[in-house]
Amino acid sequence: MTGFAHATHGAGGSTDEPASRGTSAASAVSVEVRSVNSRFLDLAFRLPDELRGLEPALRDLVGATFKRGKIELRVATQREADGAWPQPQAEQLNRLSRLESTVTSWLPNARPLSVNEALGWCRQGGVPERLDEAALAAARVAIDGLREARAREGARLVAILQERIARLRELATQAAPLVPAVVQRQQQRFLDRWNEALQNAGAGGSVTAEALRDRALNEAAAYALRIDVAEELARLGAHLDEISRLLLAGGELGKRLDFLIQELHREANTLGSKSSALELTNVSVEMKVAIEQMREQVQNLE
Repeated sequence: MTGFAHATHGAGGSTDEPASRGTSAASAVSVEVRSVNSRFLDLAFRLPDELRGLEPALRDLVGATFKRGKIELRVATQREADGAWPQPQAEQLNRLSRLESTVTSWLPNARPLSVNEALGWCRQGGVPERLDEAALAAARVAIDGLREARAREGARLVAILQERIARLRELATQAAPLVPAVVQRQQQRFLDRWNEALQNAGAGGSVTAEALRDRALNEAAAYALRIDVAEELARLGAHLDEISRLLLAGGELGKRLDFLIQELHREANTLGSKSSALELTNVSVEMKVAIEQMREQVQNLE
């Protein structure tokens, strides 16, 4: 299913609230998440360098919510107008000084850090935990928004599927009374054919008219058995009932509906192959069209 959602969270506060200055050049984190139709779950992440370590956690968040769809999640940090460089806190500088002392104790000839290098470390290597927390908080809000958007689209897809179910029931109702009429016409064709054969054989033939008539009726009965579609229509109705039940129950439906759609195709194909009568063939074709439309929609459901 398709959908889009967006959320912004302050790096030091609540959603849509910028952080106070002094911790990081990033004052807020924005997350965009979108999905398009796919039978499987396909995830893609676009993260800034300072938040690339969050990908496993974000992947878990998305995977726990969605089972189908090609989903892309983008994270961006929003910086203050004067925040091209961070304004580090004393704790960061003290930690950096201790690290430098440790290095120079082992490597006396190591070059001291420059101011630019120290600021660069604060910007890239010293990402505060609350920036991570802001990204995760914004991601949760955006994922919830996408879930709601997909739920709205799912409701529309369910309505479309229910329309197709009603159409298939209508076609099944049309098909049932067609069989006796087709059998009656075929029976008459057999009788006409054997009557013609009897006339051509002449009065001296060894086969009586009554025997020819019985043979014609037997062939008509065998034909009626071959084209009887009552069993196929009954199974088709049972599959439609199950699909309707699943749509009403909700939950994860995609894979179960995939299987039932395959079974509907099987019954429609059998119905079409059992008779060369134009009426039943037309019904079978229309059934296949409706079932294919259902299949396209079912592939988008989760």
